[in-house]
Amino acid sequence: MTDTDRPEPPPHFIRTRIRKDVETEVVQQVVTRFPPEPNGYLHIGHAKSIALNFAMAEEFGGRTHLRFDDTNPMKEEQRYVDAIRDDVGWLGYEWARECYASDYFEQLYAWALHLIDQGLAYVDSQDADAIREQRGTLTEPGRESPYRDRPPAESRDLFERMRAGEFPDGAHVLRAKIDMAAPNINLRDPVLYRIRHQHHARTGDAWCIYPSYDFAHGQSDAIEGITHSLCTLEFEDHRPLYDWLIEHLPVPARPRQIEFARLNLDFTVLSKRRLSRLVDEGHVDGWDDPRMPTLAGIRRRGFTPASIRNFCTEIGVTKSESVIPFGALERNLRDDLNVRAPRRLAVLNPLKVILTNFPDDETEWLELPNHPQNPDMGTREVPLSRELWIEAGDFMIDAPKKFFRLKPGGEVRLRGAFIVRCDEVVKDDSGNVVALHCSFDPDTRSGQPGADRKVKGTIHWLSAEHAVRAEVRLYDRLFSVPHPAADKDRDFVEHLNPDSLQVVSDARIEPGVEAMAPGTHMQFERTGYFVVDRDSTPDAPVLNRAATLRDTWSKIEKQLR
Repeated sequence: MTDTDRPEPPPHFIRTRIRKDVETEVVQQVVTRFPPEPNGYLHIGHAKSIALNFAMAEEFGGRTHLRFDDTNPMKEEQRYVDAIRDDVGWLGYEWARECYASDYFEQLYAWALHLIDQGLAYVDSQDADAIREQRGTLTEPGRESPYRDRPPAESRDLFERMRAGEFPDGAHVLRAKIDMAAPNINLRDPVLYRIRHQHHARTGDAWCIYPSYDFAHGQSDAIEGITHSLCTLEFEDHRPLYDWLIEHLPVPARPRQIEFARLNLDFTVLSKRRLSRLVDEGHVDGWDDPRMPTLAGIRRRGFTPASIRNFCTEIGVTKSESVIPFGALERNLRDDLNVRAPRRLAVLNPLKVILTNFPDDETEWLELPNHPQNPDMGTREVPLSRELWIEAGDFMIDAPKKFFRLKPGGEVRLRGAFIVRCDEVVKDDSGNVVALHCSFDPDTRSGQPGADRKVKGTIHWLSAEHAVRAEVRLYDRLFSVPHPAADKDRDFVEHLNPDSLQVVSDARIEPGVEAMAPGTHMQFERTGYFVVDRDSTPDAPVLNRAATLRDTWSKIEKQLR
């Protein structure tokens, strides 16, 4: 099913809210933003936010900004900016404007001075531990800082000297003066600025004080004319501070923050801190390892932009936290690739078959469809010769009654060719099966009188002479339990699935696949959906399994829940 085939998504509370704002002319044009921090790669959880922000703006004729929240130079790097741009563009979205919180550092600084002059902010000279200890708890109010009543003129002087670089890191902070007894801890005089003598990727050494996320976020929204600031639920408790700052600053616009439930996916982790640890400790091969839930990772694994967009539409937008089965993401990929991925042949665990009545020096070229349900995708020629490869799993010596593939004396149809019978099993000195001697029935070729003769099994194959050796990487769930981070008794890395990657180094693929460009998708018949990996070359092709043909995990997941 394609994007255009899917029914219109059902209404949700954010769409309803925006529609009302548009119809009542509270806003003239909808403007949304996606504001990632450039301190890591985006993951599938971000895809939900990206899709929602861009979809709402597009639906109501508005625009979306891509704004990098680059307020913490200690963790931010240009490579993350480049990766985020690439991921958002790969998903199929175009932003109207690219912005950075650092674009507004001068204005944010001026507004911080405004708060100081109004008696709404003060410089606190305590260290971080003292401030944290005075903050209170959910049941106990906080205690006021001894510097809370510092005169505005003194705070302004200190803050200007903070900017000038006179003080070391941690010597002072700027705090909003709100209410240390507020039930919402975020309103207990939150920190607005910290001293950080750290080189910034965009502003260099121009600044040694940097705004907090809470201070930069809402004001950046206001500067850009954002009408609806769509955030995940963890920011719901921050909304009163967001609104307080907007209310007490001379900002040019009044954006509205609306929260929704974030995406949670089973059998993985969606925390930048945990994902960074997986990379740093070598549990995975970088941020784009195909087992990672990063957009770069699932892209390399073979997921498509359409499958991710459809998945985000399917799971909907609610205020209720839930965990989505990884299988739902895979199902959307199957739905997408089943329609458009061309079919090819591959044998992952080869077993030799010798057709004893096939001419020794002859090669037949069979015309096979590229897609059995879509004649518009055309056909291709596939070579057939005396020696073939079949899957070792398609043969059994002592086959059970309902085994309908190849067995001694048994018959199967070779897909697109003819029926063969196993006449002899060849074993090595250790008793291992190394080859099958078979004979084919020429009357069962297409167009022959026996072409319609029925046998219960059909298997795929490759010409041994023409097949290309390849490395095939079989990816599976990264963790062996549904909720690896929820186990309080064990470190989440202890739940890593040892079988999350199996490398088949001696697979055989249909000739022509080795020349396909990285990122090309196909279905290996009876095996699964695959994509050409970036490591692939014509001389050493590498393919990644994106998904199996069927959901083999659904029953296992139910048992593990």
